[in-house]
Amino acid sequence: MPNDDSPAAGAGSSAPEAARIAPRLWALPVVIFLTAAMTVGQITILGKQVFDMTGKPLDLGLLGLAEFVPTLLLAPLSGVLSDRFDRRAMYACGLVGEAAASAGIYLYVASDPTSVVPIFLLVIAFGSARSVLSAASRVMPVDLAPPGAVERMVAVCMSGWQAGFVVGPVVFSFVFVADVAAPYLLATVVSLAAAALLAVVPASGVARSAAVVGSGVRAVLVHALQGLRFIRSNRVVLGIISLDLFAVLFGGAVALLPAIADERLGVGAVGLGWLRAAVGIGALATMAVLAARPLTRRVGLMLMAAVGLFGLGTIVLGLTRSYAVAFIALLALSGADSVSVFVRSTLVPLATPEDMRGRVMAVEYTFVGASNELGAFESGVAGALLGVAGAVVFGGVGTLAVVAAWWLLFPELRRIDRFAEVRPDT
Repeated sequence: MPNDDSPAAGAGSSAPEAARIAPRLWALPVVIFLTAAMTVGQITILGKQVFDMTGKPLDLGLLGLAEFVPTLLLAPLSGVLSDRFDRRAMYACGLVGEAAASAGIYLYVASDPTSVVPIFLLVIAFGSARSVLSAASRVMPVDLAPPGAVERMVAVCMSGWQAGFVVGPVVFSFVFVADVAAPYLLATVVSLAAAALLAVVPASGVARSAAVVGSGVRAVLVHALQGLRFIRSNRVVLGIISLDLFAVLFGGAVALLPAIADERLGVGAVGLGWLRAAVGIGALATMAVLAARPLTRRVGLMLMAAVGLFGLGTIVLGLTRSYAVAFIALLALSGADSVSVFVRSTLVPLATPEDMRGRVMAVEYTFVGASNELGAFESGVAGALLGVAGAVVFGGVGTLAVVAAWWLLFPELRRIDRFAEVRPDT
C-alpha cells in the first residue's frame, strides 16, 4: 500500500488536490537546502584557504579535480544502488560520509597546516561520499512529486538548493573570519542534521527495479552501463546532458573566484563570500519565479538561450575589474544556469523509465554534475596558462561555441515545446 504522501496517494484526487505538495514532502527541499549550504560554503572556504596557502590558480583547479575523480569512479555505481535500495537511505549514508570527511578537514586545519596535500585527500573522501548520495538526491523530487506537480516539485527542491548557494558562502565566510577551522566543524554538524531530517521524508512508493538483480562487481558494472546505453539511444537525453556537460566544462569560472577576488577585485574573504553568494542569489530568484510560474512553453529554445546567456555573463566576469559589475555578471549567469538546470532536471527523469532513473541520473551526474569540478580543473589550468582574466573569457567564448554547435547537431532538442511531449519512449 503506498504511503499517503507518495505520488500514488493522490491518483484519484481532483486535479487541484492532486497537485498539492503534502506537508511531509517539504522536508525534502529543506534537506536539499542544508546539503547545498554545507557543500558550497565549505568548498568556497577551501578554495580561499588553499589559495592563501599557495597563491597558485592551478591549485584551485586541482581542488576541483580532487572532487571530480571519485565522482567519475563511483557515481554510476551509486545509481545502481539507488535503483535497488531506499533512496532516502542512500542520501543519508552519503551525508554521514560527508560529515566524516568535513570532521577530518576540521582536525587538520585546526593543527595549523603547511601542506595542501592532506586537504586534497580529504576532499577526495568528501567527493566519494557525495557520489553515494548523488543519484538518489537528484531522482527523489520526481519520485515524490504528486500527479500534475512534477515541474513545481522540481522547482521547489531546486529553490532549496539555490537558497543554500546564497546562505552557505556568506555564513561560512563570516565563520572563517572568526576561526579558520570552524567552517569545517559547521559543515559536519549541518551534514548530520540533514541526514537526521531525511527520516521525515516519506517513501516514494516507487518499486525497485526488477531488472537490477545479481551481485558482484560484474553484475553491478553491467547494470551501471545500462544507464549509459539508454542515454546514447535517446537523442533528447543525450543532447541535453552533453550540452550542459560542455557548457559547464568551459564555463567553470566560479572555481577561480578566490583568484578573481584577490587579483582582479582586491577583496578578502567576506567579499569573496558575497561573490559566491551572488551565484545563489541569481539562481534562487530565477527558481522562485519558476516555482510560481513554471516554464511550460518553448522549453528547448529557452534552454539554448539560457546556456548562451551563461556564456555571455562569463565573458563579462572575466573582463571586469569592478566588484559591482562582477556581482551583476554572476547574478545573470547563475540565473541563466538555473533555467538550464531546471529544464534538464525535469526533462531527463521524464524521458527515462521509472525503474532506470537511478542509473540514468547517476550517469547524468557524472557527466554534468561532476563537470563543475572538471570545469574547475580546466579553469585552473587555463588560469595558469592564460592568466585569470584570459581563462574566464576563454571559457565564456567556448560556451557560446558549444551552443552554436548543439543548435545544429540536436535540432530535436530545440524543437521541444512542452515537457508533456517528452516520454520514456521518445
